[in-house]
Amino acid sequence: MKLLTPAFLLFCFLATHVSLAQTDVNKDIDVAKVYEQVVKEGYGTPTVYLKLANEYYFQGKYDRAKKWYEKVFETEKPTDKMILFRYKQTLKALKLTFEGNPYLVTSVFEDN
Repeated sequence: MKLLTPAFLLFCFLATHVSLAQTDVNKDIDVAKVYEQVVKEGYGTPTVYLKLANEYYFQGKYDRAKKWYEKVFETEKPTDKMILFRYKQTLKALKLTFEGNPYLVTSVFEDN
């Protein structure tokens, strides 16, 4: 019984170490670079543009987020209010005005 406890503890330690090592595998992947490569190869879709826009939005790279949100708006009319909200927040962060913005003027989402 005395031998079983150290062996069990060693097993638990090794199992934990291996499982933690496996979760760190993808931490260095830059999602935005992957999606940019997809677009560069000619496979850009509104979904890919939106993923790029959101990735840059959450990274705080608002100039790049603006570019991709506008690409989304050029390819399809957004149906989610969150997309428009993030676009507006992006414009605010860049200190740009909403007046005259063609993506906000023709918006189906009117502020009530």
